Amino acid sequence: QVYLKESGGGLVQAGESLRLSCVASGINFKIYAMHWYRQAPGKQREWVATISATGSTNSTDSVKGRFTVSRNNPWNTMYLGMNNLEPDDTAVYYCNVRARGSDWWGQGTQVTVSS
Repeated sequence: QVYLKESGGGLVQAGESLRLSCVASGINFKIYAMHWYRQAPGKQREWVATISATGSTNSTDSVKGRFTVSRNNPWNTMYLGMNNLEPDDTAVYYCNVRARGSDWWGQGTQVTVSS
């Protein structure tokens, strides 16, 4: 079984920063690309960022220059550093991995940005 657990969300003001963490178990973490998604109230879940097994990263245009995805393989952990947060970043943030023929999701962590 694959388990993903996110943490680090909270309530912040616009312009502030947060760092989310995602701890994985049940997989050989270092060989998988890992992903961050988010879902705002009343909207569909959207892709935010990806870090490949080799450390290459990509992110959606709306967060480029503000969010940084990284990983620590010995700790089986992925991070999302979020700077200069905006009210539109308010959402539940999920980590995701595609492994063993399935998509695996954590329970999510809430990020709320007040203006």
